Amino acid sequence: MLTDDFGRDVTGVRISLTDRCNFDCVYCHNEGLGDTRGPMDPQDDEMSADDVVRFLEVVEEFGVRKVKFTGGEPMLRQDLEEIIERTPDSMETSLTTNGTFLPGRAEDLKAAGLERVNVSQDALDPQAFADITKSGAYDRVMEGVEAALDAGLDPVKLNMVVFEHTAGYVEGMVDHVAENDGLQLQLIEYMPELTGKPEWSIDIQRVHDWLADISDRVEHREMHDRKRYFVGGGMVEIVDPVGNENFCANCHRVRVTHEGYLKGCLNRNDDLRPMGDMTKPEIRETFREVVANRVPYYGEYLVRDESDEWVLNEKYLSA
Repeated sequence: MLTDDFGRDVTGVRISLTDRCNFDCVYCHNEGLGDTRGPMDPQDDEMSADDVVRFLEVVEEFGVRKVKFTGGEPMLRQDLEEIIERTPDSMETSLTTNGTFLPGRAEDLKAAGLERVNVSQDALDPQAFADITKSGAYDRVMEGVEAALDAGLDPVKLNMVVFEHTAGYVEGMVDHVAENDGLQLQLIEYMPELTGKPEWSIDIQRVHDWLADISDRVEHREMHDRKRYFVGGGMVEIVDPVGNENFCANCHRVRVTHEGYLKGCLNRNDDLRPMGDMTKPEIRETFREVVANRVPYYGEYLVRDESDEWVLNEKYLSA
């Protein structure tokens, strides 16, 4: 297992299989790359199944035991089942999706080796959902969640981005997962540094405080030092990276873009390293370099100045 200079083991990878998506969510940052989405048809710059599997076989040698497939919308890849089936058996496989293609494919994904899914679900009201996602696929998403549960892809985590447009729906979503077996809720802090519109941000600490008041118990995950709140029969986890040094100090992931670039940090695009048509020995060396150059974004790459504002650390100005 590789460890960076800040003592963080790399235990998982997050692989974007495409930047294509059939939704147009107002908060999307496309895995930190910004709004790069283009045509819906398959693109030549997307990694092939062979490219993805070759990379996974290499990082398995370094003790990586978790892989999450993302997009865009990864289920636009018609070879997704093949990729999952060819993923090394030692790896826990999960998928982040908007859920619209799960009906009809969930069972095949499970048979291929997929273990669980995260489904984007920002509101339980069809009109509110349409306003946020620019999609009329609310019913299809709900069918997708049921299809995932029926296929045994549980627990199904519902991903909800918390910002001005959705803050009023949090309580209802907490009740929803508490009342429905097999569901969990992941509240994701809105990231204005990647999406713009800082006026949409809310104070995520208020959500923490509210959940702490109503929860039966609270747990901490090692990954990102995330808090989990158990409310009734449901579990709610908060992903709060903005300005959070503890989050960055406990990050154990390396990312791969749909074009095959290794990425050490979600918030940075100045640390991309291409894999291209590399051989396994070349990928090994590139992966080592990416891990060696990983830097906690908050508290190291960005530091607080005398006004308590986040500024770029001068030691990285020429990086």
